[in-house]
Amino acid sequence: MKKFSISILITISLLPFLCSSFSPESPTDRRILVLLDDFSLKSSHSIFFNSLKSRGFDLDFKLADDPKLALQRYGQYLYDGLVLFSPAAERFGGALDLTAVLDFVDSGHDLVVAADASASDLIKSIATECGVDFDEDPSAMVIDHKNYAVSEIEGDHTLIAADVFIQSDAILGKTEIEAPVLFKGVAHSINAANRLALKVLSASSSAYSANPSSKLSSPPSLTGATISLVSVVQARNNARIMITGSIDMFSNRFFRSGVQNAESTIKYEKSGNEQFVTELTKWIFHERGHLKAVNVRHHKVGETDEPAMYRIKDDLEFYIEIYEWSGKSWEPYVANDVQVQFYMMSPYVLKTLSTDDKGLYHTTFKVPDVYGVFQFKVEYQRLGYASLSLSKQIPVRPFRHNEYERFITTAFPYYGASFATMAGFFVFSFVYLYSK
Repeated sequence: MKKFSISILITISLLPFLCSSFSPESPTDRRILVLLDDFSLKSSHSIFFNSLKSRGFDLDFKLADDPKLALQRYGQYLYDGLVLFSPAAERFGGALDLTAVLDFVDSGHDLVVAADASASDLIKSIATECGVDFDEDPSAMVIDHKNYAVSEIEGDHTLIAADVFIQSDAILGKTEIEAPVLFKGVAHSINAANRLALKVLSASSSAYSANPSSKLSSPPSLTGATISLVSVVQARNNARIMITGSIDMFSNRFFRSGVQNAESTIKYEKSGNEQFVTELTKWIFHERGHLKAVNVRHHKVGETDEPAMYRIKDDLEFYIEIYEWSGKSWEPYVANDVQVQFYMMSPYVLKTLSTDDKGLYHTTFKVPDVYGVFQFKVEYQRLGYASLSLSKQIPVRPFRHNEYERFITTAFPYYGASFATMAGFFVFSFVYLYSK
């Protein structure tokens, strides 16, 4: 009885955590598990963590080898996001392992992975499963002898001043990032077979990946534009993943440091790291670019009720409402590329929807002259935005026998032929009977 009472108390104590999980209707007050190699990262990266807290996130800091680690309990996930600032972790503690992390993402949750030169096989395996491959050379770092950051300390040109950003307001916000981003870490590339991964911050054409403390004995495997410094993945279930080879990119030192590209005479008092990381994590944690579609409806032109089925050649109206999460509330999403398909095995009708700029999209079209079971399908995929995939089934019937027109225009030649045959037969009979 005592054990039963204790289990009930534990379950009740966990209810606030289980119930505050991410909801597509209101993506706020989300809990994030942050795994660290050392608790000193809490202070050395405090600006980044405080930025997340100020935006309403509840951070739970734990060491990567904590024996009590768990992402879910009683079949419910305890967290909505996972931040891995533990590049050297050879294995996680508790119930957390590679499979658990991948299941976490497969369940629609978000992931941030930051590595460095000490990245373990476990961290690299997580990245590989997400379609991103780190340089196989464990001693290699990104080197750029042209676009390095001017520094009195760093003389091996591994401190990069990167400014090749993805062109997407949805991912990086509408405010342009003017100052370069300081990057010191390892290179990675995107698997060519992965169509879901994107380079958000790329290396310049003069960069390469190699051991900075030794001479090159062979051409480097990663060079130029093939090197990605920061990549993101949006899975088909809209889970978002960020992968970078520099944990220092999030540090207070890089956030506050001034920056000057060796190829430029302009010196910025503050690097673009804080703006870049803040805007990118807003996207990663669905504070921007998160869409929802509601109130999908359709009816015949001139009516308001949704019918159980349509008849071929009916004129119908289709409506859908789409909204975007602004970080605080749902705002109307305005675009001119949302389409609807009237689909049976293949689309018979494909129409671009008109919008009233208040989130409502609509169109009208005629049901094709084909009967069967159709679907209204809206499949919307746009760079930086959550993908929408909705379908609504509706049968289409042919005309009933009493719904056809009495005289069909296209049948007039057949009507004429019938009457001509009858007239000819009458004339023939008259001539045959009364002629001598």
